[in-house]
Amino acid sequence: MGCVISHLSAKFAFFPPSPPTYQIKKRDDGKLTAIYTSSSMPLTSAVGAVDDGGGGGGGGGCSFDVLSLRTRRGNKIVAFYLKNPYAKLTLLYSHGNAADLGQLFDLFVQLKANLRVNLMGYDYSGYGASTGKASELNTYADIEAVYECLQTEYGVSQEDLILYGQSVGSGPTLHLASRLPRLRGVVLHSAILSGLRVVCHVNCMFCVDIYKNVNKIRKVKSPTLVIHGTEDDVVNWLHGNRLWKMAKDPYEPLWIKGGGHCNLELYPDYIRHLYKFIYEMEIMTTKTRLSKIKLSKKTSSACGCCSSCIKVRQPSCPKCPKPRCPECCGLPTCCLNWNSCCCGWVIPKCPDVKLRKCPSCLGCGCFTCLGKCVRCSCW
Repeated sequence: MGCVISHLSAKFAFFPPSPPTYQIKKRDDGKLTAIYTSSSMPLTSAVGAVDDGGGGGGGGGCSFDVLSLRTRRGNKIVAFYLKNPYAKLTLLYSHGNAADLGQLFDLFVQLKANLRVNLMGYDYSGYGASTGKASELNTYADIEAVYECLQTEYGVSQEDLILYGQSVGSGPTLHLASRLPRLRGVVLHSAILSGLRVVCHVNCMFCVDIYKNVNKIRKVKSPTLVIHGTEDDVVNWLHGNRLWKMAKDPYEPLWIKGGGHCNLELYPDYIRHLYKFIYEMEIMTTKTRLSKIKLSKKTSSACGCCSSCIKVRQPSCPKCPKPRCPECCGLPTCCLNWNSCCCGWVIPKCPDVKLRKCPSCLGCGCFTCLGKCVRCSCW
């Protein structure tokens, strides 16, 4: 089954440029350099960036480090590291499904300069000069290898890291973000809820689905900025809107009116809003982040019934009933005859059913076994 899912994901999600727009060469000093496939000239920036002394693979406009990283799945992937001497934070960029580093180089240079960040971009397995084949699992291993490199080679901790995922890149981005509780921030650009939701517009979950961001977004504890175009005809705006609503710490979203799937960088609001987010993440202290996490845990877990209620999740919708603690109040856990509300909580199908006050009313405590509405003074 795993092979079938991987094959499905590759057919749906990955369209690497063929041939790749760049190649990797080794210089006389042993360092790697990147050249354009079409001209065999070193990668340079068309925006006239100033060489900041980063010492690496560019030519004539912006120097950068060209890296070859081995993943835990045995592939060798290529990454570009662009250093800004004035940066406080580092941006880890996961690109969309039909681009490679050669096409994105100019954008990286602009983001590095305008946002005042260090930037690490990488090609997935099977993209550009990276070896292997593109698959969902390989992209997870790819981003893990890049993060490990940032830690060991550049001394970047998760507290100083912002993850950026564009389109399919939102998959590996949320995969890593869900595992890093002290991450400084997350940016989701034209992100997907899941693979099948893009092509089938379904709301239910299937075992063969890929990039289940709809589940992973709930595990991300960092401030999350969602950027999406209202006229996106590839990934509907509703994907971004739902991800934003499901985020634990949502930042003010950017809905670009008239924006499509691949042109949001051309709108002035894009760089303006992104800069605002980066700046606020810069000035956010560790103490502030910890206090927000503690406050979030307190408000989402305590039901005010007793000290053992810490694992009881409260519904976010004010219309949903708030259950008492199952340990101290005997609330049943087999309430199968309930519907789901917009906030993900369950509510009775029958409007006359209320939360019980005494355990003896329902016997075994199962609404399915009850078969009818119970009306007594304790309801």
